[in-house]
Amino acid sequence: MVSGEIRRQKVLLVGLLGALLIAVAVALNIGWIVVNWRTGLLLLVGIVSFAVLIAGLILNTTFLIREIRRTEQHNTFIHAVTHELKTPLASIRLYLQTLRQRDVEPARQREFIETMLSDTARLQSTIDQVLLAGKTGTARRVVNPIDVDLTEVVDECVTMAGRRHHFVNGEVEVIDRLPEGENAVVLGDREELQAAITNLLDNAIKYSGDQVRVAVELVKLGARRVAITVKDQGMGITRDELKRIFRRFYRIPGALSARVRGTGLGLSIVRAVARRHGGRAYAESKGSGQGSQFTLELPLKTL
Repeated sequence: MVSGEIRRQKVLLVGLLGALLIAVAVALNIGWIVVNWRTGLLLLVGIVSFAVLIAGLILNTTFLIREIRRTEQHNTFIHAVTHELKTPLASIRLYLQTLRQRDVEPARQREFIETMLSDTARLQSTIDQVLLAGKTGTARRVVNPIDVDLTEVVDECVTMAGRRHHFVNGEVEVIDRLPEGENAVVLGDREELQAAITNLLDNAIKYSGDQVRVAVELVKLGARRVAITVKDQGMGITRDELKRIFRRFYRIPGALSARVRGTGLGLSIVRAVARRHGGRAYAESKGSGQGSQFTLELPLKTL
């Protein structure tokens, strides 16, 4: 008990001495500034100027890093678009030259024509993506919206995706979870909504690898909102990548991504379309190799 009391007294004494020394140091500094106020003022101005200089340097470096990243993404986008335009054009030109210079059997002619039509569709898709990205780049709401039945749009998009990718075994499944007898009608731009859903489908299919299994769910969220969810069993997305995938021009790095054609505009268009319709778009994934889930959430038309 006595030793404990002595220890507490020593600690208190040391604390008091420390506080006294700090007070003396502060008093001496204040006294020095008062006596040498000009020098102190110059010192203060120097410290403030140095701090401003450092802050400016940090901000400038941050800005430069962002600009470099933006430029790199821009260059990647230009390269991707150039590739998406040049490749089908070169293919079409080759087939046309062959048809002009040689006698080609009717069966081969039909094959050439089908290939050229496919390449033309690829060209049209790239051009449409770029134009739509420009159109939806603003946050303004849709002008002159009309009634759009999302059930019909989803069915159309799934049918077209099946034709584009030559599916025959039900690789893409539509799951309608709406209450029986109800439709999901929203006010908006039908072409934009169709493009957004198509982008989600194509994205899920392209990143699924060799085994394509995609489910499209249509579900009502309360009385005023509806969600279209596209689920795949593909490569999955890491937590860090989930924060970036909706950025314009951004593409997920990796071996599979390198083989997948695209401009890096698809998901940014989806988010822009969602915002123009008063909704939102988001992605979920448990991680690499565990598939992904993309959701387009929209407000229902109110009576």
